[in-house]
Amino acid sequence: MIYWVLKATLGTLLWAVWRPQVEGLEHVPEDGPAILASNHLAVTDSFFMPLVVKRRVTFIAKNEYFTGTGFKGRFVRLFMRAVGAIPVDRAGGDAASASLDTGKRVLSEGRLFGIYPEGTRSPDGRLYRGKTGVARLALQTGAVVVPVAMLNTGELQPIGRRIPRMGRVRIKFGPALDFNRYRDLVGDRFIERAVTDEVMDALRALSGQDYVDEYAAKFKDQGKQ
Repeated sequence: MIYWVLKATLGTLLWAVWRPQVEGLEHVPEDGPAILASNHLAVTDSFFMPLVVKRRVTFIAKNEYFTGTGFKGRFVRLFMRAVGAIPVDRAGGDAASASLDTGKRVLSEGRLFGIYPEGTRSPDGRLYRGKTGVARLALQTGAVVVPVAMLNTGELQPIGRRIPRMGRVRIKFGPALDFNRYRDLVGDRFIERAVTDEVMDALRALSGQDYVDEYAAKFKDQGKQ
């Protein structure tokens, strides 16, 4: 209920101010499970993409959004819980697996599940190597993967900026990718990498971003050294 209230109130404001321009929305199934796999340029990607989709979208969100302190931390935590976001520990391990298990539950219920295969925001606007969680979800559930390109949110809200600049948000949805031909190969790491790379190639074609065959998190860590 809170999800739809927020979409009707905050969503109306976002529509009025940033006027999203959307292409390919017909590729999102009207019913049944589907994975919306998006590139990630800005925090507000998780606001604008669900805003333009008629059905509810459940996202994985970094664990830090649920552990903040002070007024801002409480607000972000409340908002993330209200929209049904699922916390994920990006350090990996059992916590990340548990979050993917929750993703499988969402898909098993015939709903839409949003995921950022890069695992974190792009540090420089380029598209980075995808993590194989998106492939595992697709192969284990049989859900199609709809690639989603956020085209200019990084320009409107560069890293470090809290409120996006004025401008028109652009979002493009691509044709659904069906990987059911690999259902008998669940757990094969080579197949999972191939499926993930196919998703990332679709995102690269949609977004026009330069591709970097390296994990974004690793790139960020190198920059801190």
